[in-house]
Amino acid sequence: MDDFETGETMPSLSMGRTAGTCGALPFLIRRDGTWLYRGSPIRRKTMVCLFASTLRRDAQGGYRLQTPVERGTIEVEDAPFVATHLEWHGCGRGQVLSFRTNVDQVICAGPDHPIRCAWDVPCEGCGTGPVPYLHVRDGDGALPIEARIARPVYYELAALAVEGNCRGVPCLGVWSQHAFFPLSVMPDETCP
Repeated sequence: MDDFETGETMPSLSMGRTAGTCGALPFLIRRDGTWLYRGSPIRRKTMVCLFASTLRRDAQGGYRLQTPVERGTIEVEDAPFVATHLEWHGCGRGQVLSFRTNVDQVICAGPDHPIRCAWDVPCEGCGTGPVPYLHVRDGDGALPIEARIARPVYYELAALAVEGNCRGVPCLGVWSQHAFFPLSVMPDETCP
């Protein structure tokens, strides 16, 4: 299959080949959600969405593209997806937070799709602030496939944050589908 943007021949990952492992495929998913094939960005969103639909994560945390008949490992810098938009409705515990990813998946945060954030990192250790992730779908083991929540979307979440308590620590967080997700410790005078 050819990528009409770059002229590169893309791996088939099709049903027409015999079952087996392709080994390492020349794909890289950058931290910003850009998919590269042999170092060149894949510009056709439909192609990225197709490959994204075959993405799996193994029990050790590695990523692969897999169809019913073939599979190959790929490199991912951080998380394979980015949550680029946020919509919400309702308020309090019944609020629903809906995220749209860079591959146009809509995911509602809640018990089945939690928001994970290193919210309890001390101020001096957090740099630009905690990085939140959204559970997109389960992996083959305990590690899920996630979307990194883009910084502008994180600021929208921060604007919705309310006081809460997690593991006995006062924090700020958001509610979605009756689940509370901590985003940061409660600010105090020692944190600039």
